[in-house]
Amino acid sequence: MRPNRNQLLAVLTLSLLGATSSAESHNPADYPLRIHIYKVTNHQHRFRSVWWVEGEGNANLYEGGLPSALDFSYSCGDRFMHSDDFETVPARWKKPGYSLIVLTHEIGSESLHTCEWKVDVKDFAYARRNGHTITESPNDLQHWMVAHQYDPEHSAAQPSGGPFDSEPHP
Repeated sequence: MRPNRNQLLAVLTLSLLGATSSAESHNPADYPLRIHIYKVTNHQHRFRSVWWVEGEGNANLYEGGLPSALDFSYSCGDRFMHSDDFETVPARWKKPGYSLIVLTHEIGSESLHTCEWKVDVKDFAYARRNGHTITESPNDLQHWMVAHQYDPEHSAAQPSGGPFDSEPHP
């Protein structure tokens, strides 16, 4: 059976994505932003021997000490999972306000990969309270971050104090 035009276009697109992502830096120092993923859905696809993942979700972007919620979508070779506790992934802007390059590693491997996310930055931030994701003012969440010495952009990736269940937190 011969592949149809859409299948060939998908393979060509993924080949170009792979070439683009391999040209990106894999040095974590080149990724000053941090992302905390709250929710993500992934769909894995295969055409012959080519595998790729499409996904979308919600996250907080930490930039300049201020959190901002964002919705994201992607299509690349790796799938993403929601962040545990205060875990973040490094990122940098490709096109500010529209797309990010996210640096990730394969589970069980030291191999680093990049993936471009298309993003929609919001004027609020996500937070957790009593196990539920809520929205909150970025300034209120930033106040919490300062009070608990939480700064994922500058190696303070674990807040001080706690427990945090009764108050909003990243």
